[in-house]
Amino acid sequence: MKSDHEAQGHKRMGAVMQALAWLALMILGVVFFTDILEDQYNPNQNLQTLHSQGGAREVVLQRNKFGHYITSGKINGQPVTFMLDTGATGVAIPQDIASYLGIQRGRAFSTQTANGRSTSYAANLDRVSVGDIELQNVRAAIAPGLKMDKILLGMSFLKHIEFSQKGDTLTLRQ
Repeated sequence: MKSDHEAQGHKRMGAVMQALAWLALMILGVVFFTDILEDQYNPNQNLQTLHSQGGAREVVLQRNKFGHYITSGKINGQPVTFMLDTGATGVAIPQDIASYLGIQRGRAFSTQTANGRSTSYAANLDRVSVGDIELQNVRAAIAPGLKMDKILLGMSFLKHIEFSQKGDTLTLRQ
């Protein structure tokens, strides 16, 4: 016959095992739903580039659930996340991301944004790519007032490629 002490020990062990099982289930749920939410936010994480016989390259982007074109890309070979913005004159990089990428500030200049006047800093990017579409020597601005975790991919990049929108897709062609 088990003593009361042994029975209490088994109950405690059972409670601990149950708590660990619930904790493991919650962690798996967070991991699973985080991936689903990330796919909804950036459906263009794994881009494929179509190559035509004439040497043209095409990347087809899907609009996210918020109506934006968010895509993975690279600046100077380092992975970044872009939000395409045809209303932005150039590529606009938040200060934190520019520092992380090692992009140096150039001369200061005044900019007019949706939030009013701001000071940005000129920068030059050796390479900017979305899929296999790549441009070199792209003008950019480091924008300390831009508080987001994405880079605005504006017209200093987009004006050098063809792009067309149909439904929920945007096709970039170089």
